[in-house]
Amino acid sequence: MNTDAFTARLAAARTRVDACLAHLFDARQASAIRLESAMRHGLLVGGKRLRPVLVYLAGRALGAADEALDAPAAAVELIHAYSLVHDDLPAMDDDDLRRGQPTVHRAYDEATAILAGDALQTLAFEVLARAEHPRLPALMLTLARAAGRDGMVGGQALDLAAVGGHPDVEALATMHAHKTGALIRAAVRMGALTAVDEHDPRVAALDAYAQALGLAFQIHDDILDVTGDTRTLGKASGADAARDKPTYPSLLGLEGARSRSQELVEEALAALDPLGEAGLPLAELARYMIERDH
Repeated sequence: MNTDAFTARLAAARTRVDACLAHLFDARQASAIRLESAMRHGLLVGGKRLRPVLVYLAGRALGAADEALDAPAAAVELIHAYSLVHDDLPAMDDDDLRRGQPTVHRAYDEATAILAGDALQTLAFEVLARAEHPRLPALMLTLARAAGRDGMVGGQALDLAAVGGHPDVEALATMHAHKTGALIRAAVRMGALTAVDEHDPRVAALDAYAQALGLAFQIHDDILDVTGDTRTLGKASGADAARDKPTYPSLLGLEGARSRSQELVEEALAALDPLGEAGLPLAELARYMIERDH
């Protein structure tokens, strides 16, 4: 991996989507100032921006221009941000720290956090709906399905139901495929559909890549919850064990979890073969996903 080039590519994509997201607030007069402030806190304070980066890299690999990718990249990050605001609520994971800052319900209050999450979610579809694109219905359907009952929200329900239980590895993989993997797959698919229609065989290749990558990402998150520290992670370490949540390290052990995440990355890399050299940035990102420290 050309580390310097990869780091620069990652930073440029983050800077681009951050500018798009900030513009959503800077270009208007707020009607509910406290709500807008809470939305900013949940969206603009830190974050790895991995999902919008995936939109950009997948779209570029198939020939899309960054200008066409801005709306889907911003939309997928808005959905991710809303999910974090709601996941942190006392009724869910009851977290006090996110991205090194107080969670939205701690910085403001619980009711404002619920409304901020609601507003971020609806803003995602407003941003996407304003984009002019011949496959806009497919883009919106991809995001809606990934975010809803058959995707992220369904996964959160499975996660809550699993607390204190003893699911097997297959059940845990199913939960993660919904809660985390669905939005990662959507990010890659939205980038691809911005460039080509769904019948292009490279779209299926990218979906196989994203499916493996999504689970590898979550397994590494499980590992970091055990091995990381709160300051580096930007959130409380050891939270999964404290809540008696099933994780890959708890089922497979740390080395078993590391081995499984590496296997999945190899699957993701193999799926990129039809893209040739155009898939190299996505390959670099896959390796980064299980090497990151937060």
